[in-house]
Amino acid sequence: MRWQDGMLITPSAMPYADMTPADIVRTDACGEPVDPVQKPSSEWRFHLAALKTRPDCDAIVHTHSLNATALACAGKPIPAFHYMVAIAGGVDIPVVPYALFGTETLARHVAKGLKSRNACLLANHGQVAIGKSLTEAFELAQEVETLAAQYIAARQAGALKILSDRAMRDVLDRFADYRTPRTQTKKKAAE
Repeated sequence: MRWQDGMLITPSAMPYADMTPADIVRTDACGEPVDPVQKPSSEWRFHLAALKTRPDCDAIVHTHSLNATALACAGKPIPAFHYMVAIAGGVDIPVVPYALFGTETLARHVAKGLKSRNACLLANHGQVAIGKSLTEAFELAQEVETLAAQYIAARQAGALKILSDRAMRDVLDRFADYRTPRTQTKKKAAE
């Protein structure tokens, strides 16, 4: 997540169950560790690129969740088979091209994929989701996984009816109105 002029990121090759807050790596604006006790995740480049591309978001979650990864490995985006696909900010959830993990090429692909979406699939790899907070990014990653599972099941059930771009734009408009009051209510309650 964005922190001061850099970010906080999980350490490389450490099991999540063993991690403590002290293990989180703080980097500067270029991705260099500020206090290099641990190495940052090998994916630090695309985390940093996503944060730079989307100044409106402060957190990114990357997973290798089962169903989203299965679709990513098949090179299949998640189309507008269900109106909730719009939760990712567009009419579909795209797949960005494959690149070796930890590379600048993958960082460019992720940045491009998140330029107009809040989530995308990474070909032959997994998924990423962004949000204003870690909770928001994590919840979106969970929703992408749910949508991926539903899409796989729906494809097995037979022919799909894909919603039109116009129908999805209507959903996106409704989501904009739907989410704002709830966000404002939570903010006022916190004050």
